[in-house]
Amino acid sequence: MGLFQFCKLPAGPVRKNRVQLILCCFLLSLIIYFFHGPKAAVSLESARPFAEVLAMKDGTILKGMSAIKTLVSKTPQETSWGAPLVWGDSHNSVLRRARLSEQEIPVGLLVLVVGTYARFVRPFLSSAETHFLPGQAVTYYILTDNPRTLDPPLELGPGRQMRLLPAAEMPGWDRLAHRRMVLFAEAIRELIGNEVDYVFCADVDQVFVAPVGEEILGDLVATLHPEFFDMPRNRLPYEDQEDSAACVEEDEGDHYYTSEFYGGTVSQMRRLARDCSLLILQDVANQVTARALEESYLNRYLIDHRPTCVLSPEYSWWDSPLTAHVPRKRLVSLGRQCEVYDMAKREQQRC
Repeated sequence: MGLFQFCKLPAGPVRKNRVQLILCCFLLSLIIYFFHGPKAAVSLESARPFAEVLAMKDGTILKGMSAIKTLVSKTPQETSWGAPLVWGDSHNSVLRRARLSEQEIPVGLLVLVVGTYARFVRPFLSSAETHFLPGQAVTYYILTDNPRTLDPPLELGPGRQMRLLPAAEMPGWDRLAHRRMVLFAEAIRELIGNEVDYVFCADVDQVFVAPVGEEILGDLVATLHPEFFDMPRNRLPYEDQEDSAACVEEDEGDHYYTSEFYGGTVSQMRRLARDCSLLILQDVANQVTARALEESYLNRYLIDHRPTCVLSPEYSWWDSPLTAHVPRKRLVSLGRQCEVYDMAKREQQRC
């Protein structure tokens, strides 16, 4: 018997008709809910919040699950081996900052300042005073060939101090790149390792433009290169010269990291600087030069020793046609920015 036949009330006792009417209404409500209820719930309750929350950088509203998946894939929160991928304003970063800010954690920030790079050191340190681990005890280790680089001395905040470490003059970028890891290894072994728990190495031609807090702390910390973020493995610029100690095979590698900013515990950084120095010296002896110089050796090392904490491109950024869009820029490279300028703009910006 069909539903409509069932719902046609025949003449008979009122009680029987009433029971049949109740059953009929119940069946109709089930049918209506089955065909219309879930759709109505999605269209009225879910679609609007998703459209309002998810927006691309050009203001275009994202709609549909394919757009949601694309957005999520662009901002992963974890690497394939389980290390956190740090975005400064994420829920995990906020919690980590809140927990660690209550502890006193001595941290070193190590930079090499030689030759013409001396002009960058004051802007770098001034910006670090504002944004780098505010509230923590920070020691700036300045490897320099000119002890008067910071005359008059920069006024530092409470708990902050500076140490000038002598370094021989190294004219020419190639020579500088070959020697920097050796100098870092020596400084960490002889001095830094006895004074702080963590040390971060940075290029001095950068400025901090937003807070960089305790969320960056980890045993071995690397920063994703902003021009190769989320690119497929076959497009990453690993060293491919087979006779180079930095060579990476086709089946190796996960991400490409920048040499602008990296760090970790003193023990991990001592090992990193020492091993990278040995790779560089091996190539120097064989008269081989890796195409990305120090960065090539750093990436070789980080393939063999995966970082325990990976920083998003927020922590190393510059404006170029290839750089990834980030929610917030935190550390900006002036040197790499100059590389994408034309000659007129370089002169204007005094690159």
